[in-house]
Amino acid sequence: MIKAANDIVNWIIQSGLLVWLFYFGFSVGKPFIDSKIKHAKTAQEKELWTLVQQASMTEVNSLVGKNIPGQEKFERAVAGVYSYLEAKGLHIDGKQIQSAVQAAYELSTLTPTVDPNAKANEANDAEKADSKQETVAAAGTVKAIDPKEVA
Repeated sequence: MIKAANDIVNWIIQSGLLVWLFYFGFSVGKPFIDSKIKHAKTAQEKELWTLVQQASMTEVNSLVGKNIPGQEKFERAVAGVYSYLEAKGLHIDGKQIQSAVQAAYELSTLTPTVDPNAKANEANDAEKADSKQETVAAAGTVKAIDPKEVA
């Protein structure tokens, strides 16, 4: 019995079946492992981006009430997020941090929304209202639609 088992093991080694089994297992298992690694990296990047967004929102909200020019607030927020991530040992591109801070400023309910063209828009709205009144007056000469004809 032991001699038969020993002969089988020797045959597996000498015939190359062991090498073939290893190669087959590696070729089938590698794509599976690669997909798991890719999924893990994607999940990590998603979580990192969520952390960057939360840190950006926190920094933006902490600077809202301070009497500092807007560009300096932006730079401080970017520096704060960058230092927070560095302290955690996370590295991310500065442009991505800037875009996250900009998005936080735009999404924050604490930051006022000011339209620099507001006065120009009010003037345009007034002009449009005047032109509509003139159009209505000119349209008063047009024959009205008879509901019986429409139906």
